[in-house]
Amino acid sequence: MTLASTAAASLVTLAEGAEHGGNHASLNPYITGGGALLALLLLLWITTRFNRDR
Repeated sequence: MTLASTAAASLVTLAEGAEHGGNHASLNPYITGGGALLALLLLLWITTRFNRDR
């Protein structure tokens, strides 16, 4: 098997798994989005703390 055919076979297997309900009940989109927003705001705050003109 070549690398391309192995990668294609892996992608087909992954796509077949997504058809049968790939979403997990534990992945709440509001919690995920809120956590991402909090992380980005924290990074923004840290960046502005270190980026002060002296």
